[in-house]
Amino acid sequence: MREWEKGEYLSKFSIEKLVSSDILRIRPYIPGKPVEEVKRELGLKKVIKLASNENSLGPSPKAVEAIKNYAFRIHLYPDGAGYYLRKSLAKKFKLDKENIILGNGSDEIVSLLTRFFIQKGDQVIMGDPSFLMYKIDTQLSGGKVIPIPLKNFKLNISEMLRSITPQTKIIFIANPNNPTGTIVRKKEVEDLFKFLPSSILIIFDEAYCEYVEDPDYPQTLEWVRKGKNLIILRTFSKIYGLAGLRIGYGIAKKEIIDILNRARPPFNVNSLAQIAALASLSDIEHLHRSKKLVKEGKKFLYHSLKEMEIPFVPTQTNFILIRTGEKTKEIVDELLKRGIIVRGMESYNLPQYIRLTIGTQEENETFIRELKSILFSS
Repeated sequence: MREWEKGEYLSKFSIEKLVSSDILRIRPYIPGKPVEEVKRELGLKKVIKLASNENSLGPSPKAVEAIKNYAFRIHLYPDGAGYYLRKSLAKKFKLDKENIILGNGSDEIVSLLTRFFIQKGDQVIMGDPSFLMYKIDTQLSGGKVIPIPLKNFKLNISEMLRSITPQTKIIFIANPNNPTGTIVRKKEVEDLFKFLPSSILIIFDEAYCEYVEDPDYPQTLEWVRKGKNLIILRTFSKIYGLAGLRIGYGIAKKEIIDILNRARPPFNVNSLAQIAALASLSDIEHLHRSKKLVKEGKKFLYHSLKEMEIPFVPTQTNFILIRTGEKTKEIVDELLKRGIIVRGMESYNLPQYIRLTIGTQEENETFIRELKSILFSS
């Protein structure tokens, strides 16, 4: 019997030999714990999740109804082109549907962009810290990440411009930034395009744009209309409350969208996601209620944290970055035992911080009450 038939070959073989060393150096993205897992592990009956920046109001009732009405058709493949949703988004933004691509979450579009525009040795500039998937997808394509430290918790656009080299292919601008909740302003974006080489693609990740109240927030759609090399990423996961359906979209000039469609899987966005997103766009009332919830929640949490003398970063999103100090890990673990899931920021190199999703008033009050108990009980 030959050696491999005996299984001896496999016992000597390491799967790592088949994988690029670049892949082995990647630290995987670790999402927030799901509610059911925490209930099961800790034997809890009630758990509130304030870790993943979801909409605590849930999805639009119109979206839920649309899913129910469409459910009997799920034996059919989805519309691979997402015609009706793209048409609706194009109308909303006064563009052509050819300016829009749908993704299985906006994360998928990030993966497509790095796959196409990054080759081994190319450089990608991003804020540090910012959304971790930018780094992971760059590494998967063999690119090198140039991390630019934040300045006062904000993206440092001038330093990003100074860091450009002939190898720079992409600059990621998370606006608002995750995990800090801060924004890049109009003048900074104007400077970016004023001094930026035409060979570089700018990716504006605007996952939380619907929550922004600051009037100085840039309207990046104008730059798409001018034909600049940028793509805007947005999502139905946050304010629209469809995180479980995984649907996002990108907006760019037609040439960029055409390139992305060459590698986009043919049925990447499922039917229920498309139907729910289409219904969500028509529910303006749910959008207003979601904004109001966050606005009122911020006011309460700001007041409570100031009263407790706990530092935090003012936010333009539905989450708050809070400094909980050297015992952050213990605080996160203790909150978990009490049925409150928050996100520790160790993976973002902010070990003394947590990121808190702004929840319902009851959820916010529960968090503050339990945090007080942990920090100030004798």
